Amino acid sequence: MHKSNIILTAGLILLNSCITQFIPKTTEDKEILVVEGLITDKPGMNSVILSKSMPLGIKSDAKPLSGCTVIVTDDLGNRVTFVESAAGKYIPINTYFHGEIGRSYSLHISTNIAYNNLNYESYPMEMKFVPAIDSIYYEKITMKERSDGSPSAEGCQIYLDTHDQTNQCRFYRWEYSETWEFHLPYTVPNSTCWISNNSNAINVKNTSGLQEDRVKMYPINLVSYTSDRLQVKYSILVNQFSLNEDEFLYWDKLQNVSEQVGGLYDMIPSEIPSNVYCLNDPGEKVLGYFSVSSNSSKRIFIKDRFAGILSPYTNDACIADTAFGGEAVPASAWVIISNFIPSYNVYTYTRGCADCTVRGTNIEPDFWANNK
Repeated sequence: MHKSNIILTAGLILLNSCITQFIPKTTEDKEILVVEGLITDKPGMNSVILSKSMPLGIKSDAKPLSGCTVIVTDDLGNRVTFVESAAGKYIPINTYFHGEIGRSYSLHISTNIAYNNLNYESYPMEMKFVPAIDSIYYEKITMKERSDGSPSAEGCQIYLDTHDQTNQCRFYRWEYSETWEFHLPYTVPNSTCWISNNSNAINVKNTSGLQEDRVKMYPINLVSYTSDRLQVKYSILVNQFSLNEDEFLYWDKLQNVSEQVGGLYDMIPSEIPSNVYCLNDPGEKVLGYFSVSSNSSKRIFIKDRFAGILSPYTNDACIADTAFGGEAVPASAWVIISNFIPSYNVYTYTRGCADCTVRGTNIEPDFWANNK
């Protein structure tokens, strides 16, 4: 019996020592063009982002694809050149450019010599009408019960309502940008700042199976108590886009992929059809989509009291030590509390506890002043 246990233990050790990453052999291209294009009826919201996906098994962000020629044409023969404003991001050379509802637009891409001088096009995409957002509102929700009698931790569930009385816009997609004000709990020069963050979640809705083209209480974002977003004042700007059925299916499949754990036999992104194809080699895969949509937007501000909001600036996280009397503060530290009678300075080694611009900006957004 003792001998059997020794053999079993040795076998388990051997198995654990031989575990290596398994990367299956596939026919996938090592680097695939990724297209993130958006043309709207609003100036300043139009861009094409090009990158190259990484080979299977490599954990890294996609690499921006620079030096490309990017042109957008419409069904009347007009063409607009897009220029590179940042690595891999292309914007219209005419900053006033915007699409028109009912017109169709196509994307044309020519890559550089480093990417084989390939040419790509999209299928023509019609810009469809999108209705206005009816309302954006929120409710407090309990996210964590506390057994010690202290208030429960509360989050903020944000909802959206919209409808199209003409029943034309049956497929919707939403993006949002959130901004919040936060304060450092110490008397320092930069104690008030703002942070803005763009959504990376996929929000789509299909109303084609409903009698009325109406979306009610769509949960656009859940703001948790685990960040300081709700501590002072929070704002969310929601952009609403219209989709055709093919593009809705693209986003819907992409949403399903992003929500999966990612097993070996799960759907992979290249199985989601793009509307962009390679002219030189029609069999070459392309990831992403060239979206054409009208846009409506709405912003709300939330200034309310939410229980249990956590702050990253607790004394335990920030305070390092105290220098009394004429004792010198270490050169590598920042003073966050000064007192004259009696004389002492409380200091930190974490710059973010003494300067809010480490996380955000101390320049108030223009739209913030509209909601004092």
